[in-house]
Amino acid sequence: MSAVENPAPAPTSSGAHRLRPKPAVGRRDDTRLALLFILPALVGLLLFYFWPLVRGIWLSFTSWDILTPARFVGLANYQEMISDPAFWNAVRVTLLYVVINIGIQTVVALVLAVLMQRLSRSIVLRSLVLTPFLVSNVVAALVFLWILDFQLGIGNQFLEWLGVGRVGFFTTEAWVIPTIALVNVWRHMGYTALLLFAGLQAIPGNLYEAARVDGASEIRQFFTITLPLLRPILGLVLIISVIGSFQVFDTVAVTTGGGPVDASRVLQLYIYDNAFGQFNFGYAAALSVAMLVILMVVTVLQYRVTRAGQTDLN
Repeated sequence: MSAVENPAPAPTSSGAHRLRPKPAVGRRDDTRLALLFILPALVGLLLFYFWPLVRGIWLSFTSWDILTPARFVGLANYQEMISDPAFWNAVRVTLLYVVINIGIQTVVALVLAVLMQRLSRSIVLRSLVLTPFLVSNVVAALVFLWILDFQLGIGNQFLEWLGVGRVGFFTTEAWVIPTIALVNVWRHMGYTALLLFAGLQAIPGNLYEAARVDGASEIRQFFTITLPLLRPILGLVLIISVIGSFQVFDTVAVTTGGGPVDASRVLQLYIYDNAFGQFNFGYAAALSVAMLVILMVVTVLQYRVTRAGQTDLN
């Protein structure tokens, strides 16, 4: 009997229904729901970040003291800033603080992270390391101000007991910026160490095992395995730390107020003094824009030098 005489049975309606692909359902609804969840953060970003940024850039081209309407002055504020010795002093002081703070903080945090990785992974230990970060900047500054007070501070009394003599940590030009930097190193090193510790978790343990089989010491493993493979996280931590260091304000305001003789008048404090001390908001806005440009340049340079976007883990 031929195939024509016995045709294959046609698929039933139920079988055709099973074979038919189901249409995508709810994609548009999911998009709308996602936008609904994003909307509060987007509104906050526009209101508290984007609009102040645009407003600040506009004010940098004006002369404004709150009491009178803003008057457009063009590049006058930037011309004044270039010839302002107080501005360049603030930049120099800020850069000195950043170098001391970042240098010491990164080294100490890296050592703590490696010790936690190689010796102990106790949650209690991590909590203790993070404890100083939970103290506010103002409280930390006040505590160290009392400890290092020239007359009554227990720190100076201990130095005198050792025969070193008292040191004006917050009252001497040579000591004030290193002291403020060390205060903030104490507060932030635990947080930085935990960020680096998280990066160390991504390094495969078999690399260290192979290095130990080859007879590599702990120091050699650190420089040949840990540092190269930690480079992306270390670059990210450096970028975050540098941005935060440039914005130092409360520690200086509580301890020295910019003294002695402007030796600790960092850029953020100088901007604050112009805005809320002299009510020169146009010039303060120009200083803020200059600080933004400095941070952008430094961040781009750091990103390229550290190659933070690349990794050797393949």
